[in-house]
Amino acid sequence: MQAIVDVAFPVFAIMACGWLAGRIGILGEASSEALNRFVYYIALPPLLFGAMAKAPVAETFNGPFLAAYMGGVLSTFALAMLVATFVFPDRFACLSLHGLSAIFTNTGYMGIPLILTAFGPPGMPPAIMSTIINASIVVGVATMLVELDIGRDSGKKLWPLARDVLLAVARNPLVVAPVAGVALSLMGVRLPAAIDTFCTLIGAAASPCALFAIGLFLAGKPIAGDLEEVAWICALKLLLQPAVTYALAFQVLSMDPVWAKSAVILAALPTGTTLFVIGQKYGVYVRRATAVVLVSTVLSVLTVSALLVFLEVG
Repeated sequence: MQAIVDVAFPVFAIMACGWLAGRIGILGEASSEALNRFVYYIALPPLLFGAMAKAPVAETFNGPFLAAYMGGVLSTFALAMLVATFVFPDRFACLSLHGLSAIFTNTGYMGIPLILTAFGPPGMPPAIMSTIINASIVVGVATMLVELDIGRDSGKKLWPLARDVLLAVARNPLVVAPVAGVALSLMGVRLPAAIDTFCTLIGAAASPCALFAIGLFLAGKPIAGDLEEVAWICALKLLLQPAVTYALAFQVLSMDPVWAKSAVILAALPTGTTLFVIGQKYGVYVRRATAVVLVSTVLSVLTVSALLVFLEVG
């Protein structure tokens, strides 16, 4: 129970503050968008850049961690797509977002704050690695799958589609910033004190603002229809993915306890709001995306808290 008080409570309490601010009208939907943009473009990139620039590369790219985390992602995605094809049949773009909703972890806005609270600076590398995986590989592949379906309607060719996705990943600040930090670390360049202090100060705003923005986003969002599909996705996201990751991290592979526990916790986090953004962009799966983000986030208060106790975190 101490883990819930020490680690989970501060994280979910900040989210609750954001939700309350939205419910009573102190801040509106425009504030949520502004906070999200601040975190995404201003606060998180310096935090990731500074952390990776100061971290030894050999300690950052952890093969067993990648295998455990990606093993949970791939197996859950495969099962989600298989079941959706027969139980929740729809156009391929919707099936792709169904699969994405079961694996896209809210690492940037929720994972980094939670892992930092649980483990401090040693937890930063696995949190950053999972964020890079989600921002580049998971979102990139999902976007291509959606574009393949949507593109058939508009006659878009495969090469321009692949080029656009790769350019979008290359311009993503949550990918560019840590990669730039790794480059400095490889060259042995030490951050000047002023830049280090800047990254630390503005990066400190990322975690609370991200958590507050999640709560603000969830305020007033309805859950309408498709509850069977939403419940199935939440079971995959909150239970199956962390279970597979746990089996790989603790029973198959060998790694440092902080990395192993971080892999499982990150896999157990709720679906990120990027799912809603992608659905809204293409005009598909929007209602179900909103419901999955909302329900999985609310349920994660219980599932993540229980996991922290099980892993003896805090």
